[in-house]
Amino acid sequence: MDERSDAFVFFGATGDLAYKKIFPALYSMTKRDRLDIPVIGVASSKWGVEQLRQRARDSIEEHGGIYDPKAFDRMSANLGYVDGDYREAGTFAKLREALGGAGRPAHYLAIPPSLFEVVVQGLGSSGCSAGARVIVEKPFGRDLASAEDLNRVLHAVFPESSVFRIDHYLGKEETQNILYFRFANSFLEPIWNRNYISSVQITLAESFGVQGRGSFYEEVGCLRDVIQNHLFQVVGLLAMEPPVGAGSEAQRDEKGKVFRAMRTLEREGLVRGQFEGYRDEPGVAPDSDVETFAAVRLFIDSWRWNGVPWYLRAGKELPVTASEVLVALKAPRRTTCGSACSRGARSPSRRASRSPAKTSSAPSASCISVTTTRGSCRRTSVCWATRSTATACCSRARIPCWPRGGWSIRSSRTTSRCTPTRPGRGARRRRSPCSTRKAGGTTRSSAPDGGCPKLDTTC
Repeated sequence: MDERSDAFVFFGATGDLAYKKIFPALYSMTKRDRLDIPVIGVASSKWGVEQLRQRARDSIEEHGGIYDPKAFDRMSANLGYVDGDYREAGTFAKLREALGGAGRPAHYLAIPPSLFEVVVQGLGSSGCSAGARVIVEKPFGRDLASAEDLNRVLHAVFPESSVFRIDHYLGKEETQNILYFRFANSFLEPIWNRNYISSVQITLAESFGVQGRGSFYEEVGCLRDVIQNHLFQVVGLLAMEPPVGAGSEAQRDEKGKVFRAMRTLEREGLVRGQFEGYRDEPGVAPDSDVETFAAVRLFIDSWRWNGVPWYLRAGKELPVTASEVLVALKAPRRTTCGSACSRGARSPSRRASRSPAKTSSAPSASCISVTTTRGSCRRTSVCWATRSTATACCSRARIPCWPRGGWSIRSSRTTSRCTPTRPGRGARRRRSPCSTRKAGGTTRSSAPDGGCPKLDTTC
């Protein structure tokens, strides 16, 4: 029996995920002669097929360009469209008609989680699920209870072998390369543990906002949108033991061990924030408490990682767009080259700020705090660092190291800029991905030597 799907259906065809990811992927597959089946988009935008084809063209031109017009023409010829409300049976009747003789379609749900159940039930009642597969995008439910409920809904229509729960972030080449970086380099394994690594920092910063997806973001927020899926998957790849075998199930098993070894999050290890102007976005409640920035501190109680902190941070409307992993190695117990080291060596702390005086003034355990004020609401965004992770703070992640005297946010009508109130000689002034956009006003947070500012996340 041929296991290949003979039609591809994607719900949310006029949405953001389709525009950024699905259309370019379909075009790439067509160029490689890997896609020669009907492709049917489903949405409730009152469009026609010609509008969808133009949307596909715009998407591909923006995300890579059309270098093979014949391939695009082939993809466009295979493209169909069904318009209708997901809650109406007539929509799925039209889909069944559009599928024609297809007996093994693949249904991709690029829609908000609140619509998963409605669409799955519609597929089942219309007969579109017969012999089909269903692909469910993240996030899978809002919490454990809703994830279990969604599982029951899926299994009422599809067998487990036909259900694919995916995270598109794992399809990125950079993410897949983490496996090769770890397990194809024999020099790395001896030092990839708590004996040599002091901390791991993972940053996913975006300089743009929700881009008109306010109603979607209200359902998920930063934690559900990127941290509990994208960044946790990166943690799993970095922290897991070598898989036994090359299959996806072997990787899944090893990641599962990492997640089971994680400590339960404590309040002190989680910070949430919201950029100024989010509540003015279409589809966002005027009193919304949904976070657009989050920072999480994790601990993995395994033999390899016991005692090593993992810092995850992500957010929107930040000064930079950056996706990076920073692994801080422990400093040697003793130097053997004396003053020559400080003059010529590119130590982490020196490379971070290019100002030894500034780095030496930082306390041995410190925090970086950015506080924004909106009316009576104070929000504090915090990133952590130690003296040995100055590289992670100041250089790659563009997060300034904590100076004596604290940080002052000098804000204007655009983006807040964190600058040291008393910068050391030669210190760089850089934007911090922990800062947020705000309109006017100056706030300040400081910490005594050897401590961190008290977190204030009460609104």
